[in-house]
Amino acid sequence: MTYRFKLTATIPASPRQIYDAWLDSRRHRAMTGGKAKQSAKIGAPVTAWDGYISGKNLELVPGRRIVQSWRTTKFTDADRDSKITVTLEPVDGGTRLTLSHSAVPDGHTSYEKGGWQSHYFEPMKKFFVKQKAKRAAGKKKKRSGARKKRR
Repeated sequence: MTYRFKLTATIPASPRQIYDAWLDSRRHRAMTGGKAKQSAKIGAPVTAWDGYISGKNLELVPGRRIVQSWRTTKFTDADRDSKITVTLEPVDGGTRLTLSHSAVPDGHTSYEKGGWQSHYFEPMKKFFVKQKAKRAAGKKKKRSGARKKRR
């Protein structure tokens, strides 16, 4: 038997920023803290969390939706891949990320009960806050440099 669940979080970034970071190996790792191999191509294999998660891209709608098959190293050979659907919707303060996780093997409740929140949503929030601060600092430096040149 399998089950499904849905979680939401507001991430302080645009839908496109989240989409692009999720599908980029380097930024996915920076976002979550675990090694990842990601791709923006349908059918491409993906991994996350140092190989704990593996799957492939099933559907990609730039800036709006990511659908991937997922399985962890805790799945048995009898377990089929689960499926995640990440839907991105702009809202005040960033993006409402809705994660639908289906075909999760019974007994794998840790994903719903804190796993996604502690391993994805919270680290993603911190990552994008840092990115925003870096961009703001870069703009401030640029403006400061432009003022010095005019003098």
